Amino acid sequence: MTEIIKPRRSALFMPGSNPRALDKARTLAADVIVMDLEDAVAADAKSMARERVIEAVSAGGYGRREIVIRINGYGTPWWKDDLVAVATSGADAMLVPKIGGADLLSKFGDLLAINGAPDHLRLWAMAETPEAILNIGTIAGADPRLAVIVMGTSDLAAALRIPPDPARTGLLASLSAGVLAARAHGLDILDGVFGDLTDGDGFAGACAQGKSLGFDGKTLIHPSQIEAANRLFGVSAETVAHAEKVIRAWESAAAQGNGIVVVDGRMVENLHADEARRALALHAAITDNE
Repeated sequence: MTEIIKPRRSALFMPGSNPRALDKARTLAADVIVMDLEDAVAADAKSMARERVIEAVSAGGYGRREIVIRINGYGTPWWKDDLVAVATSGADAMLVPKIGGADLLSKFGDLLAINGAPDHLRLWAMAETPEAILNIGTIAGADPRLAVIVMGTSDLAAALRIPPDPARTGLLASLSAGVLAARAHGLDILDGVFGDLTDGDGFAGACAQGKSLGFDGKTLIHPSQIEAANRLFGVSAETVAHAEKVIRAWESAAAQGNGIVVVDGRMVENLHADEARRALALHAAITDNE
């Protein structure tokens, strides 16, 4: 089956209770808008926020941006009403927090179907607890609707009692476990948020680290972070040029019956040609979104 590549370089959380933020999201360059009913909304505003989010999605105007709604966690007073509302809202995906195991994720998939969700409505799952990390492989394969894993690094670091550390040393094992599970099941995976809006260099470093670990993009808490995330998780002009060169050389070698070719002093095999094709496909998808 041909892989459908969607740009998810930047996924911006927007509080569902703030109509100005939901409206502003229509003009922002984020690949994904996550309309939040959970952490960003006070308990006494949950119902109102749900109504505003559903109205915003129904009104449209978000262009090619992927629209995701994060519901409240299973067992809270709001999760059932959230799920029922999101199922037929027209959103692209429902993001579920506090997923600790495969059974719970599968339950959400079943409930979406029962409540009339179209087949194309995807599930996204937060991985933000030690239990989730221990079960991440089975979670990643639990439901066919699942498309994206989102690392909840703030909650996870707190649960693991990890002190603040720009290098995220204590989280590296969990981050890599998430990437391994996502790739094993053909999913995308997004890195957690960076909370210091005054530290642009720190944010850029976190993006670079996330990309080096294999993440597809980063979750954001402010529009000021969009440009750097898009640039650092995007496909540079140099990468595009090199990918085109690799493919030309590979196709020429393959036409002559050769399985290996040297490009700029480096050996190129079929896997490198596949990587180059994916980079060009991502670049094309990004260009189409702009």
